Amino acid sequence: MAWPVLAVLVSIVSVQAGASLAKQLFPVIGPTGTTTVRLVMGTLILWAVLRPWRVRGTLPWKWLLAYGVTLGTMNTVFYLALQRIPLGIAVAVEFLGPLAVAVIGSRRAIDFVWVALAAAGLLLFVPWDQAQQSLDIIGLLLALLAGACWGMYIVFGQRLGADHGTSMVAYGSLVAMVVAAPWGIASAGTALLAPALLPAALGLGVLSMALPYALEMAALARIPTRTFGLLMSLEPAVAALCGLLFLHERLGVLQWLAIAAIMAASAGATLGARTSARDA
Repeated sequence: MAWPVLAVLVSIVSVQAGASLAKQLFPVIGPTGTTTVRLVMGTLILWAVLRPWRVRGTLPWKWLLAYGVTLGTMNTVFYLALQRIPLGIAVAVEFLGPLAVAVIGSRRAIDFVWVALAAAGLLLFVPWDQAQQSLDIIGLLLALLAGACWGMYIVFGQRLGADHGTSMVAYGSLVAMVVAAPWGIASAGTALLAPALLPAALGLGVLSMALPYALEMAALARIPTRTFGLLMSLEPAVAALCGLLFLHERLGVLQWLAIAAIMAASAGATLGARTSARDA
């Protein structure tokens, strides 16, 4: 089981390194332009790898459109949040969406403990007085919205994956690209076509979508879903470390405690859940 676990860890690092690269593109093409670049390049790679046109039968357009629109909105809103707040905080707050999906409808008392712990972590991010490190409240709200989109993305993805397989990810990514592209084009314009942008765009597509998707698909076939979900709980900490290493984003003690609280809530909910799922 060692190599599937390593594959998941490499996938997590890849996603957060990709997010770090994306944030460095913001001064050039802005967050919506970066979203467009990511989805265009990622979609091209997914279509080349998955070849979804081979799928026969009628496409489930209702769920496919819901999935794609949610994916496009999630990416756009997350990058808008990332423009305002550090990477580690944005990912930790976004994690509240999947956590809500994991515990919603639960009647177990322990799940309310995880919700309370996650809420406490979120409250620790709020700069209640001037002594705390300044943090953009709009950025926090955007990250929460991205988390809500992530939760819906999981639900819609489960609907699609249960009956139509992984090829629907490619179609969903295409819909997401169509949703996000107008915002990016309106914001960045012809800067998106600059040849100098191509290496970064390729790196973003590989790091943020192609490589982690391939690694996670391979790992999920060999380790329990619960183990996979538990490993994914490490993502906020990895994001904070990537933010420190690549973006020089230093967090305060309370912010690290907040990230730890949300990670612990996510891990607890994953261990207690009968089923869990995460698409990347």
